[in-house]
Amino acid sequence: MADIRGASPSVGNISDTRQLQSLVAARLDGLPLTRWHRRVLAVVGLGSFFNFFEVALSSLLIPLLPVDWAATTTGKSLLISATFAGELLGAVALSGLADRIGRRRMFQINLVAYAALSVAAACAQGPTHLIVLRFLLGIGLGAELALVDTYLTELMPAARRGRMLATAYGLGMLAVPAAGVLAARLPHTMLGASSWRWLMTLAGAGALVVYLLRRNLPESPRWLATHKPQQALAAMDRIEETAGLPVTGTFTAAPALGLGREEACERSGRPKLWSPVLRRRTLLVCLMETLGPVGFYGFASIAPLVLLHKGFTVVDSLTYSAMTAIGYPLGCYVLMHLAERIQRRTLVIVSSLLVAVAGTIFGIGTSVWVIVPAGLLTTLMSVINATVSRTYGAELFPTEVRNTALGRTYSLSRLVAAILPFCTLPVLDTLGAGPVYLSCACIIALMALAVAMLGPRTNAVALEGI
Repeated sequence: MADIRGASPSVGNISDTRQLQSLVAARLDGLPLTRWHRRVLAVVGLGSFFNFFEVALSSLLIPLLPVDWAATTTGKSLLISATFAGELLGAVALSGLADRIGRRRMFQINLVAYAALSVAAACAQGPTHLIVLRFLLGIGLGAELALVDTYLTELMPAARRGRMLATAYGLGMLAVPAAGVLAARLPHTMLGASSWRWLMTLAGAGALVVYLLRRNLPESPRWLATHKPQQALAAMDRIEETAGLPVTGTFTAAPALGLGREEACERSGRPKLWSPVLRRRTLLVCLMETLGPVGFYGFASIAPLVLLHKGFTVVDSLTYSAMTAIGYPLGCYVLMHLAERIQRRTLVIVSSLLVAVAGTIFGIGTSVWVIVPAGLLTTLMSVINATVSRTYGAELFPTEVRNTALGRTYSLSRLVAAILPFCTLPVLDTLGAGPVYLSCACIIALMALAVAMLGPRTNAVALEGI
């Protein structure tokens, strides 16, 4: 370990961008975890709340809408998939912007668009109007989760990266049981407006509050070191000052790890996703984002409808869905204690297999005493799987293309989530829940196999050395 001391160097003293990136990375990873880190984590995590709120609403809205708005299987499928389809477009079109204009500015754009369109959707006058507006608000949300992964991965100390992302997603996952409780307990009509309209209005108002809180977020110094090098060290100084730490420019450099991924990309002159340096990692993340969401969204997006299909009432179905949704924040809490103790790849493999088993039991179960515990275990394991997968994916790409890579690969998960209702609901109507969840189980087991074959180790390693 090389100890480099002295006053914070000016950009003029740095021979090239690579040295600047190394300086910034070492200072960021050398910081102790402070109240400043936790404040940033809370504000960013609250933004992800609305993404998961929308995931929950995709299925929860249907029992609350006028009967003729979702009378057919196709109508239900369109209502469920509209937001996911919008997120697909948003992830492809907007994620690259964060690599060009900065993480902080993109955070603001996401939430303003979502807040405005969520309130507009609450005023929809028919199913077509609602589907179009939920598609548009999905575009606004499309780059959000990729940006959360990118920003926190770049800002948090290497030794605490997994735990911090699990905490952020834990805050976000509180949205799922919250949406379930609100959907089940809000009066069907309040102040002359239907409960589903209030749900969407509350989401838009909450997003606006988080937008105001995010105005004080700093830009990622790692992004600045790549795109605005003259500002990178000043940003690091401000972070250390805000965190209550001395601004000395003293840090312990990361150990030499051979030819790191970022250095290899630099030497090749083309840090592209399918270049020889990155193609294996890009393939792995593509497989994770294609197969993994079948377990996460295949369960969550139709769970209330499955319970209705099993003969439960609307109120009971929403109540049991809210009970199983407790597994989402609970899974993040469990992950907080496992993230740095167990390799990411191992957690992805084990959680994938447990989702497959628990989801199948939920699908074939008939008693509430089987369905609720199985659903709770499925949600708990699926959120561990999804959160670790997103942390893992963010660690595998260099700063220059990190958000672009995450956004483009994340768009695959939106595509899968948008298509799933058109596959699962007809099977549910004709064959029942068992075959639906057994099929999902087989697909997510393939994800475990892909990670076992292609996944490297990343825990507690500096991003530049993975």
